[in-house]
Amino acid sequence: MPNNIVNKMLFPGIPILSVVLLLFTSYQAIAQSLPSVEKMVAERILGDKNAPVEVIEYASLTCPHCAAFHNGPWPKLKKEYVDTGKIKLIYRDFPTDQLAVAASMVAKCAPENRYFSIIKLMFRTQDKWRRAKNPHEALSNIGRLAGMSPATVEACMNNQAVFDGVMKQRNEGHKNFNIEATPTLIVNGKKIEGGLTLEEFRVEFDKALLETGKK
Repeated sequence: MPNNIVNKMLFPGIPILSVVLLLFTSYQAIAQSLPSVEKMVAERILGDKNAPVEVIEYASLTCPHCAAFHNGPWPKLKKEYVDTGKIKLIYRDFPTDQLAVAASMVAKCAPENRYFSIIKLMFRTQDKWRRAKNPHEALSNIGRLAGMSPATVEACMNNQAVFDGVMKQRNEGHKNFNIEATPTLIVNGKKIEGGLTLEEFRVEFDKALLETGKK
């Protein structure tokens, strides 16, 4: 896929002159500092890597149900299970539209220690940036809050390796776990689609802990 990956995805009808300007901007942006490809496409794990229960979350950053999960039961679940070393969360991208792909790319290009903070911010402010008149600018502003310059965000959105990394996670999620909707959690191998209440999630997590003998 050629340069301006995300620009073309977000603005398919953009005039030729604007495309030329964006191409010029992207060439300048390529020189900006980005983490190594290995870091940008690496697995994102929250919590103790040796926790007895592994929860894989497949989510799309533009998905309202994913935002409802992250803004609702997740903070309490994180405090009770992740922060106490019972569960580790592996977050994987499963973008459901082009804007979600762009958002996932920006998050992956952020400093590694700010990844989950930017994911949290994106879900918290989802309605605002998802409905923005200029989604490119809205995502750039979020990137700035994570310490990324506009040029770095631009370079990120034109990075083929990051794009491929996001799509690889999506394709593997569909292939390995038949993911079709977001959010979907894989709790020690058991597939649980989102929409559960806090108490229902607790039941599932406690059941998994009991099976490991750690509850």
